[in-house]
Amino acid sequence: MRHNKKFNHLGRKKAHRDALLSNMTISLIMHKRIFTTLAKAKALRVYAEPLINRAKNDSTANRRLVFSHLQDKKAVTELFTVVAQKIADRPGGYTRILKTGNRLGDNAKTCFIELVDFNENMLKAKVEKKTTRTRRSRKSTPKPVEEAPVAETPVQEEAPKAE
Repeated sequence: MRHNKKFNHLGRKKAHRDALLSNMTISLIMHKRIFTTLAKAKALRVYAEPLINRAKNDSTANRRLVFSHLQDKKAVTELFTVVAQKIADRPGGYTRILKTGNRLGDNAKTCFIELVDFNENMLKAKVEKKTTRTRRSRKSTPKPVEEAPVAETPVQEEAPKAE
């Protein structure tokens, strides 16, 4: 029985799982989007989002704590400079998982996991989506009756005078 075992062990021992999630987090920070299986992406989200949240407050203590998990200076620098500026006003939900179907070899569910503020296509779609109007039921609001345009009498122009 697996009572109170809330996270996915991914079929690995603790050291192997920690190394996997650390390396995937580094790749996510450096490349902004990675392609992986759905189970690994869900485990990565739980691992990476608290570290990304730490980057909002740039202090020595936070840098040391994030570095103890990642062990990569370039990734920590990227996280605290580039990524932290984009996520400064976001209250949470720094990653997005997009399912891409099943893998051909073993039929595993695959997906993209990406940093939300770095996908320019989704940001454009979000801005355009806000301009939509609300739906109304057809029964509650009757359609307005269109009136036929009134034909105006044409005004005859005077011929130019020859001088």
